[in-house]
Amino acid sequence: MIMKFGKPARALGALVSVGVLALVAACGGGGGSGNNSGSNGSSSTSLTIANVGGTTWTCGFNPFNPSVNGQSIGFVYETLVHVNPLQNSKETPMIAESSKWSSDKKTLTFQIRDGIKWNDGQPLTADDVAFTFNLLKENKGLDLNALWSSGLQSVEASGSTVTVKFKTPSEPYFYYVAGQTPIVPKHIWDTGDAAKDPVQFTDSKPVGSGPYTVSDCKPQNIRYQANPNFWQKGKPAVKTINYPAYTDNSPANLDLATGKAQWGGQYIPNVDRYYVDRDKTNNHYWYPPVANVEIFANMKQGPTTNKAVRQALAYAIDKDQVSKIGVGGQLPASNQAGIVLPTFQDWYDQAAADQYGYKQDPAKVKELLASAGYSTSKPLKLSIISVSGYTDWEAELQEIKQELQPMGIDLTVQNIAGQTYNNKIYKGDFQLAYGSQNGGPVPYFEMRQNLYGGNSAPIGQNASSNFERYMNPKTDALFNEYPGADSARQHEIVKELQKVMLEEVPVIPVLESVSWFQYNTKDFTGWPTKEDPYALPAPYATPDNEQVLLHLQPKG
Repeated sequence: MIMKFGKPARALGALVSVGVLALVAACGGGGGSGNNSGSNGSSSTSLTIANVGGTTWTCGFNPFNPSVNGQSIGFVYETLVHVNPLQNSKETPMIAESSKWSSDKKTLTFQIRDGIKWNDGQPLTADDVAFTFNLLKENKGLDLNALWSSGLQSVEASGSTVTVKFKTPSEPYFYYVAGQTPIVPKHIWDTGDAAKDPVQFTDSKPVGSGPYTVSDCKPQNIRYQANPNFWQKGKPAVKTINYPAYTDNSPANLDLATGKAQWGGQYIPNVDRYYVDRDKTNNHYWYPPVANVEIFANMKQGPTTNKAVRQALAYAIDKDQVSKIGVGGQLPASNQAGIVLPTFQDWYDQAAADQYGYKQDPAKVKELLASAGYSTSKPLKLSIISVSGYTDWEAELQEIKQELQPMGIDLTVQNIAGQTYNNKIYKGDFQLAYGSQNGGPVPYFEMRQNLYGGNSAPIGQNASSNFERYMNPKTDALFNEYPGADSARQHEIVKELQKVMLEEVPVIPVLESVSWFQYNTKDFTGWPTKEDPYALPAPYATPDNEQVLLHLQPKG
């Protein structure tokens, strides 16, 4: 999802969906307080998440709806395997107890674990798994990672085995098939409203195999309760989770700082002074970089269909200054190639970056705008949408607006509610949009979210991640070639994709996006750390949030 769920990848997607995006996942207010009992070492089994989503909850939990799946995947719905982007794609078996590729990397088989039950008591079988993937085939709007348009040919169940066949070698797609596709129950999804229209299905009472059920949902708070049928005996140790709907960073930050919430996922200004110093023993943070916060330029309508306009924008922004003003330097500036550094340094094409030399250059901006028909007497007027309540994004965009104005670009910033934002970005109803994607274990995944045609859609229809609607058959061919290529060729392909980013500028990476993560150790142990990065740590990172919840143990 896109959220900042992080925001659509921190939102948006937070990461990372696709999550995007991403798109909106951060949070605030209302909802339950934190722990049952208590403090300092006492046994506490209730946890509160402070993660600003910029909107109140709709109480829909369809795991294939990128607007709401951040509230269901990981909590209620599970994937076959957890694939950890922070540990070189380390795998943790979940619904599938094992997996194996054929020697030609075209056939992937899963052995489905015995003894798993849905939270309504029905057994989870290989038939459910095959049904899920074929549901995506029959309903393109559910196929958020464009698997069926990327060479997936069949998914069949036999006994406890699920066999997945691709047209060509497809090893990188393991991340999407095993690690990013929530498995749903056939007996729920092949009947009633779900069967009539699974894309629009609300799924207000989700039936999943994960560690929690939704016990109560109101626009101000979602309450999750431990699933008594969960297949990992004795887990989860955290019995109740409150997920308040924060529409602004400030109340979420206050709840974290005062101990009302124990797990955070958003920007906190002066985090050491505001958060850590209030309880140096228990308040901590860790922000591993995973993707980019970027500007999506609509390539199907408006002034941004002109490449010169997009390039002018890329030459107009002083990203270091945006980092300083927006987040106090907590996030580094991005590069136009879109490679997160130093995380993916081995993939970065420095020579190509030097050839284009993207940095603030007013003379270059003036030249490009003139070529597009704009001048001092005819300024370029643009609007950009963002999520209200994301105070860091608001500050970043105000800085960008001020930087653009002297160069003849009049930018209108529209901070809107998270749900409205998601609807607009998924349907292409914007000129510019500020957001981020979820990324993945290597740069290929974020680039695929941004540039692969299969992830996009016509204006007015939901795009799962290619929000700017960039379409290029030659670029798609690179993405399709990548899964069957050897390591050297994969690096060459990513270099060619960097040239697309530099020349075509479909998106403008501004700052490197991190997995925002604040945590309190007063009542719970087992949090991920830099020394033990067993999962992406942000609460909006799905399905990694399940791994975090299963690791947590009450003190005492």
